[in-house]
Parts: sequence; structure tokens; C-alpha cells
Amino acid sequence: MYTKPALLEDQFIDMKFITQLTGLSDKWFYKLIQDGAFPKPIKPGRASRWLKSDLEEWLYYRIYESRT
Repeated sequence: MYTKPALLEDQFIDMKFITQLTGLSDKWFYKLIQDGAFPKPIKPGRASRWLKSDLEEWLYYRIYESRT
């Protein structure tokens, strides 16, 4: 099963990274956030960031769901 890295070993990523990795639009992700289906961003100031481990966990879950 998936194990999260220690916080100091994790990375903060932005929406550009997420959309480039997945090929999905930022509007789609913000709709998922609104629906509670994607992690809410961390707001260090005005910027929105996510933990890379949260994205990986979300992707692993989607892969698992699609194969069962």
C-alpha cells in the first residue's frame, strides 16, 4: 500500500505541475476540490500549493478504482 513520505522529504507542487502531469484542466481540479474529491490547497500566502504525496495518493486511488 502507499506510504506517505516524511513532511520534510515531500514537495510542494502547483496547479501547473498537476495539470501537466495529468493532462486535465485546472477548472476540472477546482471543481473536484469544491466537491470534496481532491485535496484542498495549502495557502502559503496568496499562492496555492499541494503536497506531491497527496497528489500521488489521489492518483493511486484513481488507478485502483479503475482496475477493480
